[in-house]
Amino acid sequence: MTGMLTRGVPDCRPLLADPDDLTLVFQPIVDLARARVAGYEALARFPGTAGPEVWFAAAADAGIAAELEALAITKALAAVPDLPADTFLTVNVGPHLLGTRPVQQALATRPDLRRVVVELTEHAPVRDLAALRVQVAALRSRGALVALDDTGSGWSGLQQLAALRPQLVKLDRSLVADADTDPVRMALAEMVGEFAGRIDAWLLAEGIETRGELAAFCRLGVPLAQGWLLGRPAPGFAPLAPEVVELVRTQTARARTADTVVSLLRPVRQVDVTEPLPGVPPAVLVGPHGEPLALRLADPRTASVHTAPVSLRVHPTDDVTARLHKALTRPPAHRFDPVVCTDASGAVLGLLRVEDLASAAAAR
Repeated sequence: MTGMLTRGVPDCRPLLADPDDLTLVFQPIVDLARARVAGYEALARFPGTAGPEVWFAAAADAGIAAELEALAITKALAAVPDLPADTFLTVNVGPHLLGTRPVQQALATRPDLRRVVVELTEHAPVRDLAALRVQVAALRSRGALVALDDTGSGWSGLQQLAALRPQLVKLDRSLVADADTDPVRMALAEMVGEFAGRIDAWLLAEGIETRGELAAFCRLGVPLAQGWLLGRPAPGFAPLAPEVVELVRTQTARARTADTVVSLLRPVRQVDVTEPLPGVPPAVLVGPHGEPLALRLADPRTASVHTAPVSLRVHPTDDVTARLHKALTRPPAHRFDPVVCTDASGAVLGLLRVEDLASAAAAR
């Protein structure tokens, strides 16, 4: 069956005679909190239009999977001295090939594995988990970190996470795609992130392709991300594009305020309380120092205009749920009146609708 699947693809055996046919590109891994490159993933590229997965499948069919993987590892480790400061390099290794002689020899080409993350893919079952733990321990003793790739797909399972205790857990693209519109995917990603935190591992969302996906994982607090939106694979160690830096900073800033009332503020007219015509509602009537004294509101059913007291003031960094609770414990006549938000000096910043507070609290 394997021969039928790989029939017609290029024969990968000549690559071992001419190693220059296998080249590497490097995709950035982004530290979302700092909007900078934390590391790079080394990815193999081959002649022609067939993708890397086709070439590695053909190598397995020809019985030289370990040799081809060893060639990619050797080239990746040779690039470590060129890494930018304070970054790491992830190198993909099939766990079923980790103990083979070619792969072990390739890993031995660089005895010091600091700044190297050995990324164990999960496309095949691990038959001897005890042997894999020994091999992983040997890599750690040489300074390497260990990542578990494609978590949430294929043969992935909590057993491997618990047994190997990786320092980096990569969410599979199947959990990342459209996560901003799919609460089930977000719930699964959050579950994996919680587990990763319990074993002291960092979570990485791979395959970020849209602004919505980026925003969703920023809100979730995922520390690392990777994908075409953030940076495509390139021949060298490229920095983040300025527009990507700005995008990440904007999304992380929004995520930090997602649980506070500042994200729900609406602009409001401010009218001096002494003016005979206090303006079109809603408006805040302010005193001589800009302090809010009353609200000018319109009844949504009758459109009749009335004046209401300022019964609740909040600060922009206040928690959404706590402010909702206070709003709903006001006297019934003013329970759904807007809430005035002021800064530290007491100046009016805007109004909050109780309905918006309720919606934000329910989404948390």
